[in-house]
Amino acid sequence: MSYGLLKGKKGIIFGALNEQSIAWKVAERCHEEGAEFILSNAPIALRMGELNGLAEKTGSEVIGADATSVEDLEKLFDAAIAKYGKIDFILHSIGMSVNVRKGKHYTEMNYDWLEKGWDISAVSFHKVMRVAWEKDCMNEWGSILALTYIAAQRTFPDYNDMADNKAYLESITRSFGNYWGARKVRVNTISQSPTPTTAGSGVKGFGGFLGYADDMSPLGNATALDCANYCVSMFSDLTQKVTMQNLFHDGGFSNTGVSQKVVDKYDAESK
Repeated sequence: MSYGLLKGKKGIIFGALNEQSIAWKVAERCHEEGAEFILSNAPIALRMGELNGLAEKTGSEVIGADATSVEDLEKLFDAAIAKYGKIDFILHSIGMSVNVRKGKHYTEMNYDWLEKGWDISAVSFHKVMRVAWEKDCMNEWGSILALTYIAAQRTFPDYNDMADNKAYLESITRSFGNYWGARKVRVNTISQSPTPTTAGSGVKGFGGFLGYADDMSPLGNATALDCANYCVSMFSDLTQKVTMQNLFHDGGFSNTGVSQKVVDKYDAESK
């Protein structure tokens, strides 16, 4: 169902790879709600993914950009300004850990790999906002969002240095969000339930993450589509005074000590 919440709004969506991507679902929902946008991802991801199909479906342009490269981002934002003038929203859905991909344990971390993952997963958000800031290309009451995970606050086995990356990402949100407030632009992160995306599924033991979180959450895990709907609300004019927040979108997981379902499982095992 469409409500026209984003009619007339323009934006940039980073990170859609395939139909499992949260950014893919966000693009579909933004299109349904009346938005126009540019889809962007790293050149290597464009070769791996299926972004042209999404672009055709949503009537969008695809512009490749390495989000760790200020030069690439400047070209991307120049193209967006040429196409739209000022824009209304940005989604940063980018994250990668070389240590996770290569199975390097946290206690044996490769620091070169750490820096690469940190740059891609967290510092790129600062770079995106810096380029947008310097080009003064956000409309008043615009909205900038990044996706994060509760591992920034709690420990999860094998989430590894991605937890540190997410903590830094959330700090950037607060710090840069303070400055964006002077231009009446909001900056937030959405802390999403574990979601079976290409990136998420690469974490060792992800199936256990997923099942446990679902059992612990009073409403169950939030899906990629649920997250997309939340992003739409955050891009809309209905949330203009929400900024510098880490918004938990996890079915209640973040405020649950233990659920009855988990208690019952352990109780049954003890008998």
